[in-house]
Amino acid sequence: MKVTNGGSLPKETEVPVSLTERAAMQVKKIIGEEEIPPNHYLRIAVKGGGCSGLSYSLGFDERTDNDEFYSTHGLDVIVDKRHILYLSGISIDFHDGLDARGFVFNNPNATSTCGCGTSFSA
Repeated sequence: MKVTNGGSLPKETEVPVSLTERAAMQVKKIIGEEEIPPNHYLRIAVKGGGCSGLSYSLGFDERTDNDEFYSTHGLDVIVDKRHILYLSGISIDFHDGLDARGFVFNNPNATSTCGCGTSFSA
């Protein structure tokens, strides 16, 4: 997926994290419903825990000096530079069906995952 980066990469380049158009639309819907302040961005992160050792985290946060900044499908995304190791190549989708609803993480770095879909090891 080609997206723009906040100035440190050429205008269009491959980036380490991506959202599908469906996931980006759902995040934009949440931003509108929750009235997220304009200086907050979607943060994609990992944290210790979960049944496989690491868990994905999505939330809204202010940008820091440790963050990489990307824009995809008109949505601004930040990722802490220390998390890129675990998230490089990840694609985040959104499913809204009878059998499942929520964000789905497709991570090529995951060596194992668990049934919850939000926990992995690398």
